[in-house]
Amino acid sequence: MAKRRIFISYQHADQMKAKGFNLLQWNKNVDLEFVGQHLLDPVDSSNEDYIKSCIRDQIDGTSVTVVLVGKNTHDSDWVRWEIETSLAKENPNGILAIKLEPDAPLPADSAVGRALSDAGAEVIGWQPHDFQDAIERAAVAAGRILAIRRAGPGGETCAR
Repeated sequence: MAKRRIFISYQHADQMKAKGFNLLQWNKNVDLEFVGQHLLDPVDSSNEDYIKSCIRDQIDGTSVTVVLVGKNTHDSDWVRWEIETSLAKENPNGILAIKLEPDAPLPADSAVGRALSDAGAEVIGWQPHDFQDAIERAAVAAGRILAIRRAGPGGETCAR
């Protein structure tokens, strides 16, 4: 199986945990292969358009967006934007949410909760041995999103 290219989305307070997640690809005790695209170090700018451009550059070429859900992620406009941007690509990303702690809140009416729900994202707990299969399920779901987009009225597939 080829390595999936994934975008790692997280709320800034969880930066060290995001770095730890990225390191799992080299952990010989975990069957997990991916190429991580991310901004694990903050962009040195306060220009929102420039920051979004940097994030888009990282999302391009990925097939799955992994959203790491910590205690404050549910209200992050940046994480919500990253989910929406991942879905808006010509070939949309599958979305997978991984709770960093069992009690990490993810209210359905929060910015990120709504975005994950709208994306049909699977939400799993921190079980590294389950990550590879969940990433693959998200990639398959992305293929369904693309097929639905290409279907015209009445479910007929549009030629591209």
